[in-house]
Amino acid sequence: MSLQTQGSGAPPAVEVLQLASGYWLSRAVYVAAQLGIADLVKDGAKSASELAAATQTDPGALYRLLRALASVGVFAESGERRFVQTPLSETLRRDTSGSIRGMVLFLGDHLHWSIYEHLLYSVRTGKRAFDHVLGQAPFEYLSQHPEDARVFDEGMTSLSSTSSAAVAEAYDFSSFRTVMDLGGGNGALLAAILGKYPNLRGILFDSEHVIERARHAAVLKPGQCEMVHGDFFGNIPTGADAYLFKHVIHDWDDEQALKILQNCRRAISDSGKLLIAEMIVPPGNDPAFVKLLDLEMLMIPGGLERTEEEFRRLLAAASFRLTRVVPTKSEINVLEAVPV
Repeated sequence: MSLQTQGSGAPPAVEVLQLASGYWLSRAVYVAAQLGIADLVKDGAKSASELAAATQTDPGALYRLLRALASVGVFAESGERRFVQTPLSETLRRDTSGSIRGMVLFLGDHLHWSIYEHLLYSVRTGKRAFDHVLGQAPFEYLSQHPEDARVFDEGMTSLSSTSSAAVAEAYDFSSFRTVMDLGGGNGALLAAILGKYPNLRGILFDSEHVIERARHAAVLKPGQCEMVHGDFFGNIPTGADAYLFKHVIHDWDDEQALKILQNCRRAISDSGKLLIAEMIVPPGNDPAFVKLLDLEMLMIPGGLERTEEEFRRLLAAASFRLTRVVPTKSEINVLEAVPV
């Protein structure tokens, strides 16, 4: 059966069955990433037996896994039980730019696996399944579980690698003196911006344990920017003329997001700019990754993805005016707003 569904010409029951069995494929991609198969075939074809020896797996079972993945373009079978790299499997390598291996491992990790079992709970209650399953709020849990936090950080880093460069390329930061990246994680976005605009001063702002991990990760070069820990639900530092949030506002419902933006309004000067880098939910029934990501927001952080009009209303409530939306080469857009 082809994995293309809507509009494929297959009977409706076949299309729905393919959708319902999608977790078979997601788990197969996760296992291939966990085993590092893409790294093992980067220099040429390898047999299933060779790959099994390198990964300490059963040759027959590994062949069946790779055959299934090759049927959807992740690896390709070349000759008798030999596999080669494809553009899709290339993204699972550890050592290549644009790798999404970290995000694949995050999505397939035990944390996600256990939470998505409880999607029905979130749909029935409107509450996040994360707390229901683990008994803690997500960021509280991550602060106490360093291994899960590491998987989360690596996932966010790999997801941000292409979009960070896209934001730095699409938006003109040259008019600013200081850019503060709030909730900036290990600093990947700020590093991309400072790499293109070396005269800028950067400030990375996040919680204390995240800032410590950012120092250890060393994505930002020494002296390239200031690292400040704090809580954007408390006091946001003054002193920047551009305040930037990327994939932060969508983590929170409207009430919590409004608190963050109001704190930002108190910190920003009347001549400053607020930049929000997020996906925007498009109208209509067309497929869009952001519509699925919205389920992630429902179940884990408790936030939501928003339409442009919903962003406009949220910003107005925090005394900002949306001035423009700058598209990028990724699915991220940069919403620019000014204080009013």
